[in-house]
Amino acid sequence: MLRDSVEAGTFEEVFFAAPAKGETDTILRAARRARDAGRRLRRDVRVEGRSLTGLEGQLAALTDGAVRVLEEILTLARLNAGRVYPTYDYLAEATSLGRATVARALHVLDAIGFIVRQRRFKRVEAQGPGPRYEQTSNVYRACLPAGILRYLPRWMRPAPLPDDMLQREADRIEDTRAMLAGLGCRDLARAVIVDGPLAKVLAKFGAVIDEREREYHDDPQPLTDSSHSLPKRVGLAGQHSLA
Repeated sequence: MLRDSVEAGTFEEVFFAAPAKGETDTILRAARRARDAGRRLRRDVRVEGRSLTGLEGQLAALTDGAVRVLEEILTLARLNAGRVYPTYDYLAEATSLGRATVARALHVLDAIGFIVRQRRFKRVEAQGPGPRYEQTSNVYRACLPAGILRYLPRWMRPAPLPDDMLQREADRIEDTRAMLAGLGCRDLARAVIVDGPLAKVLAKFGAVIDEREREYHDDPQPLTDSSHSLPKRVGLAGQHSLA
């Protein structure tokens, strides 16, 4: 099982998002403009000999093949309401590119931010003790990365949000932060982690922490001043005792 894989069927409803009208076309146009910017950056390196920043280096690696792979992912997103999980072999056949080229293209697209991808695994029937797992296809969501906006023409850049919308978003973030701060450990685990085995384990662990904290707060405080506040009486043996 590959690192950072998540069990299939436990997160897809949260991960997938149907693209808005015209969104896939906007992302594809931006990718083509970013590819052209990458070509100019490669030319600047040859002519001027200057070094590239991290994002500039990623744009310089954006090839026609990478844009073609993104185009296929965007097509699947448009046709399937955002549910995109092609195999490498499917993308290679659909784009007429080699499997290794597809793998490199996905890495570049992920690094720039044009896609978000998540590895998945599934449980399989097998003899012997313990569960068995195997990798299944990755899932993908296409995005318009904010880092490339300065390389796009002005007419392609999203219009700035009005001040009232920015304030509402800031208020929403603050309300969410306050809500999470008031949750116990168990409820917090359920609120911020997608459903699955990890969420269940952390929820149980949080419940134990919450119970221990309640027991700690329920303990009575020591009555350090009780000997001064309560009346004294003399016992049969002539010694003082508390009433």
